[in-house]
Amino acid sequence: MEQYAGMEVRKINIIIAYFLIYVVWGSTYYFIGVALKGLPPFLLGAFRFTAAGLILLAWCKYRGEPIFKKRLIKKSAISGIVLLFIDMAVVMLAQKYVSSSLVAIIASSTAIWIMALDVPMWKRNFRNPAVIIGIIIGFLGVMMLYIEQFNYDNAPGEHREYGVLLLLIGCISWALGTLYAKYRSSGEEEVNAFAGSAWQMLFASAAFWICAMINGDVTNTDLNAVPVTSWLSLAYLITFGSLMAYSAYVWLLKVRPATEVATHAYVNPFVAVFLGMFLGNEEVTWIQIVGLIVILLSVMLINKRDKKKCV
Repeated sequence: MEQYAGMEVRKINIIIAYFLIYVVWGSTYYFIGVALKGLPPFLLGAFRFTAAGLILLAWCKYRGEPIFKKRLIKKSAISGIVLLFIDMAVVMLAQKYVSSSLVAIIASSTAIWIMALDVPMWKRNFRNPAVIIGIIIGFLGVMMLYIEQFNYDNAPGEHREYGVLLLLIGCISWALGTLYAKYRSSGEEEVNAFAGSAWQMLFASAAFWICAMINGDVTNTDLNAVPVTSWLSLAYLITFGSLMAYSAYVWLLKVRPATEVATHAYVNPFVAVFLGMFLGNEEVTWIQIVGLIVILLSVMLINKRDKKKCV
């Protein structure tokens, strides 16, 4: 009876974690845009991950978790730089060369890169037609969300190929960081998942601080002039985007297949479109609606293979 109760709790935790990386992470697109109206990108990343990392680390310490383990810190440093900093930094740089629509399309290819690079799961993934079809359909669905903007929205600058290359590097970096966090963790994977997330965010924040100082963001930004909406958005990103959603992502990688967890790359634009429509008064076309339906179909196909192994 106790074992059954434990399985039910674990199942509920998995459902909550997927809600966080699907819905909450999708909402961060909107709030990042609001925050960037008052804070430069590198400084935003520095504030966000420093605060979230310190809060989460303090919480883990309060719970009595061993947070100063050398092995944990070392592995978190690697995954934090590869998983958080590189991916987000190159996305910021890429937007100098390509439109935000193209950024969204290429970023959604992360799910494909994870499946391609997840060598231990090759036999399982590539012999399952539902997974392969689901990945392809999901990518097509994301393209449908942004195809009209892509046709009419010119890139901010020249040398578009530089932006595309940077984005591909970011997607591969996120995929490698995801797989590293899944397979190269210490023996107490689930126990140290949150402490590991805290250290990852702190190491990423250190890299963001360095870039912010080199770029002049620290000295050139007047914090008194930053609008309240940017500060409120930063608070949302810290609390919901990092403390809750990112920690849920790292934990899910310990208990679910990486290819399945990577479906967030398809669902996040789905959520972003709806938030843009209701909060940003953006128009949604019939092509985008079809794209949203296609994305949901792809996620159902990918997740169907493990439906019986959800606990």
